[in-house]
Amino acid sequence: MQPKGYHLAEVNIGRLVAAPDDPRLKDFVDNLDRINGLAKRMDGFVWMMEGEQGGNLDNPLGDDPRVAFNLSVWKDVESLDQYVWGTLHRQFYERRVEWFEVFRGTHFAMWWVPVGHIPTKAEAIERVAYLEANGDSDHAFGWSWLEAAKLWRGKGCSHVAAG
Repeated sequence: MQPKGYHLAEVNIGRLVAAPDDPRLKDFVDNLDRINGLAKRMDGFVWMMEGEQGGNLDNPLGDDPRVAFNLSVWKDVESLDQYVWGTLHRQFYERRVEWFEVFRGTHFAMWWVPVGHIPTKAEAIERVAYLEANGDSDHAFGWSWLEAAKLWRGKGCSHVAAG
């Protein structure tokens, strides 16, 4: 259950199968602004970390330009659930194996943040590590922890690759 006075933060980390300018990634790269723009127009969208060029590929972790880092904040579970599983985003998510390496370990986490709080990369990485080490809890969790994630329960995809 969502605590009063809190929003939902999510982080998703993936490693591309090639450099962003590789032709195999053309559909992904060409549509990244479109999919992110869709998120920003959704009811319940609060904030998204963006780089200098405005996209998720402008926020690598370390020196690896193939790492895509997505960090966003949503008003509630239902808003994120609708965006991920009930919009065009889902079609791109279903193609993730074309663009992302199979990720061993945890690459996605959600957690509650006080309204107005903007999470940092360090905070997000800590939540992923915590989830990896401890499993779902109030500190960090996945979709199955959230009863309000109705679309995920009915339409969620298996977790084969990051993205």
